[in-house]
Amino acid sequence: MSGKPRLTYCNGRGRMEPIRWLLAAAGVEFEEIFLETREQYEKLIKDGVLMFQQVPLVEIDGMKMVQTRAILSYIAGKYNLYGKDLKERALIDMYVEGITDLMQMILMFPFSPPEAKEKNLDLIKERATNRYFPVFEKVLKQHGQDFLVGNKFSWADVQLIEAILAVEEKIPAVLLGFPQLQAFKIRMSNMPTIKKFLQPGSPRKPPPDESYVESVLKIFKK
Repeated sequence: MSGKPRLTYCNGRGRMEPIRWLLAAAGVEFEEIFLETREQYEKLIKDGVLMFQQVPLVEIDGMKMVQTRAILSYIAGKYNLYGKDLKERALIDMYVEGITDLMQMILMFPFSPPEAKEKNLDLIKERATNRYFPVFEKVLKQHGQDFLVGNKFSWADVQLIEAILAVEEKIPAVLLGFPQLQAFKIRMSNMPTIKKFLQPGSPRKPPPDESYVESVLKIFKK
């Protein structure tokens, strides 16, 4: 095995996408193994590779890491994207947790029944524009800096640009009325490592379609 982190998950966004984003933003190349059958997944469980019988799985620094939050925290700490002290880390954690709550709604959206999709989309828009985006608009306006915490690029910035772009895919005008976030989006998208990740042919995965949903259900649903 090479020295690159190795990621095991489905060939789609899901819970692995923020991990891909964070590694890419840190300028770290990684390898991917895509689960395509239930048998592959069951073999990982049988071999004792998955601590809680769940993916994502990230092999890094001799560890087989599971649990998205633990993986992201480790990567953020390893690549100096986790603040300079405990207070900055606490802020980053709060921001990340908030963004994760919003992203969870987007994560589950493709799996909602057709009759619930419009209602769920309205809820994503309502939460994004009334609960989550106003927080970050205010933070950026109050401290007048380029980044969310300590005027230094961090895990929180990566999570936020991922969330902005994911919501915009569903609600293109969602940043209307959020000038700070509009400027933040442009800044982040032009950072060399993120700009590279946003180019065609990068490890960034496309929005989930019906084929992805079917694949996930086939692999994980008993």
